[in-house]
This record gives sequence, structure tokens and C-alpha cells, in this order.
Amino acid sequence: MQRTVKIISPVDGSIVAERNLAGQDEIKRALLSAVNAQKLWKNINLSEKASLCHKAIDCLLQKKQEIAKEITLQMGRPIKYSAGELNGVEERARYMIAIAEQELKTITIEEDQAFTRFIRKEPLGVVLTIAPWNYPYLTAINSIIPALMAGNTVILKHSAQTLLCAERLNAAFEEAGLPAGVFQYLHLDHAMTAELVKNNAIGFISFTGSVNVGKIIETTAATLFKPIALELGGKDPAYVMADADITSTVENLVEGAFFNSGQSCCAIERVYVHEKVYDEFVEQFVHLVKQYQLNNPMQQSTTLGPMVNSKAADFVRDQIQQAVKKGALTCIDETKFLKSKSGTAYLAPQVLINVDHTMSVMKDESFGPVIGIMKVSSDQHAIELMNDSDFGLTASFWTNNCEKAIKLGDKIETGTVFMNRCDYLDPALAWTGVKQSGRGCSLSKLAYQQLTRPKSFHLKSPTYE
Repeated sequence: MQRTVKIISPVDGSIVAERNLAGQDEIKRALLSAVNAQKLWKNINLSEKASLCHKAIDCLLQKKQEIAKEITLQMGRPIKYSAGELNGVEERARYMIAIAEQELKTITIEEDQAFTRFIRKEPLGVVLTIAPWNYPYLTAINSIIPALMAGNTVILKHSAQTLLCAERLNAAFEEAGLPAGVFQYLHLDHAMTAELVKNNAIGFISFTGSVNVGKIIETTAATLFKPIALELGGKDPAYVMADADITSTVENLVEGAFFNSGQSCCAIERVYVHEKVYDEFVEQFVHLVKQYQLNNPMQQSTTLGPMVNSKAADFVRDQIQQAVKKGALTCIDETKFLKSKSGTAYLAPQVLINVDHTMSVMKDESFGPVIGIMKVSSDQHAIELMNDSDFGLTASFWTNNCEKAIKLGDKIETGTVFMNRCDYLDPALAWTGVKQSGRGCSLSKLAYQQLTRPKSFHLKSPTYE
């Protein structure tokens, strides 16, 4: 009997959809199709690849409202924000398509009478993209588009929580006219995914998700000599300096911490504030957080939806309780958020002060609507605390002094340094992490380096002696 998986909505516990997991024969067919299609796809003119990818993005955008509703039902983001994810998909996809010709062109070496030398950028073959539920289209498109433009074929394995996104992407590529086998999806469980990772037909693995699963994938691929890109967790810090514009800083950091219920790898999870502006910052920050409307995310008035499931919400509740037992103070009265209830996916936003690094909420990834705010006495004090983490995805500085932000940014152990913004991916910049936030990169011209391999040509002239 074929096994199935159900998508349980965090909105109301209803079944959004039920799908069959792929059987062994289906997996074999997908791999064979991808391998065969890649032999042809890599030789297709780059302009034609670009045209087909642009058409696929157009097809997605035409169904933006339908897709937005599906996103909300599957993972709980308020409906008023869900369609915005496709705007990001368009921005990243179109940029990566636009730079492909420049980044994939042959590298020529100065010629002489004796030798002709150049370096081709060869595709790796079949790319396996393993995508998460929190930004189901954005995280997937980061690797899919550059992989296809580089001449690879792609098999997408999406999170069990957001399987409909894989089907939507497949439908868009089909409607755009992509050749059969160039893009496919498979609904798989963890064991089946591990077997796919080990399969010789897979030439590259792109994974976005938790540290624990990232370790499993890296262990599974050990000794196979396969390139892997891992985007894992984050505990992203912000440092509010004494000269910061407090009103603007608060607006940005509140959104950076609580958008998508804090369920973002690069969400702001801890804030360090210079003692000179600490009281003012906390007062404004708490006031703004209290304005959130926690409710059914299908309602247009809702600005904070449920977390992906009750287990995730209870993890954050436990972090808050542990911090309070150690002396942290809560700034938000949870009872004011009527929908918030223990044992459910609905969790009120929380702001904690009087926190320190003995508390899990300041050290371990929360991935939820909670933030700890800590007073610091100097820039050096802030840097030490910001680097006191197993993660290193992004960090942000809030100041009017760009020179100082760059200087301090050089001391931060992180993949991206922001000044006066946060929780945003610029497709022109490499998206990468250090420490347990992962390795490899997506986006920017550097993404094409990891999705291709160099092939050198060294040709001696037959007339040269």
C-alpha cells in the first residue's frame, strides 16, 4: 500500500491536502528522466533558458492570489502578507537570470602562437533542492533558477508542510514549456530523501532547514565527494548604537523580529542596545509590539498568525518560561492576545528584558515571536555578545555612522552585515552563513560558481615546435 502524507493547517487543524509519497519506481523514473534531460538541456542556448525561466515566473505571478491563500493555509502566515513572497521570488529569479550570461561565459586566457587556453563552466548534472516550509517559494527559487540557468536539471523535494508549493512550481515550469525532465518534484519522507542524496545521479544538494537535518544530510553524503550547500539556523543579532534613529530602528526591528511569526532563518532574535538609548528604545519597541493582531490568518486584519504547529509554539513558550525563572522580565501581557493559548500554534508576541546569555532565548534559535533585549555599555561589549553564538547568518547595526558600521562589521562572525536594515536578501549579494548557519552560498554571481565546475582546455598548435 502506498504511503501518504497529510498537510495539517496550523490555522484550524484542518487537512489542507493529502498526497501519496513517491514509490521506488517513480523515483527511478524521475532520476533517469533528469539525467537524460540534462544532456540536452545543457546545450540549449542560454537565451532560450532565460526565456523559459522568465515564463515560469510569469505563470506563478498570474496565480498570485491563489498561491497566497495556499501559503496561509499550509503554514499560517497572515493572508495580507502571503502574496508578497512572490514579489521576492520575482526579484531574485529575474536578477539571477539577468546575470547568467556574464557569469557563465567561458574564461579566456591570453593567447600566443603556441597555445589556445580557456576555461569552460560546466553544469554539475542533477541538482537536488530540499526546501523548507517557512518561505516555501523564496527558499526554493534561490537554488532552482541559477541551477537551471547553469545547465543543470532539478529535482525538488519540498517540506511535508508545503507540498502544494512543489506542485505549483512544477505546473509553472510545465506551462512555460520547459522540456520534460528538466524540472521535477518528488514527495518524499526523510529516509527516502537520504537515499536520494546518496544516489550517484545526484550531482549537487542544496538544503535549507534545521541544523540537525543539515548534519544528517552532510553525514549521508560523506565520502561521496558531492558538493553541498547548507543554509541552516540563525540567532541573528542587532546592535542599536547611541546615535541610532530610535523611531525608525524600532519600526524595522519589530518587523524583523515578528514578521512571519519570527519563523525566518534571518529573523532578528536578540537585540543589544547602548545604555544611553536603552530605555527609550524598549519603551517604543514594546508599544509597537502591542499593536499586533493575533488571529485567524485568513482575516485581512490579522498581522500575526499561528506558528507552523503547536510543538514549535510550545518550544518558544518553554524558552520564555525558562528565561523568566532565571530573572527575565516579560513586557507583554499575553492575556491581551485572546487567541494565544497553550497547546495550540497561536502564540502571543513576547519581549523579554533583564536577559543574559545563560538563557536559552539568547543563545538557541527560537524561530518564533519572541525577542530578548539586552543593555550594553560599549561597542566592544556588543560585539562580544553578538559573536557569542553558534550561529552566524546575519547581523545588523543601527547607526548614522557608516564608517563605524563597516569597522564593527569586520569583527562580526557572520555571513551578512546590515546597517539600518535587516531580514532581507539582496539577490546581488551572496547569501551565506558561517558556523552552524551553514556553508556554501546562494544568490549573487557567486552562486553560479558552486553550481558549475571548471573545465580547462589547453590546446597546443600543431604548427608549433
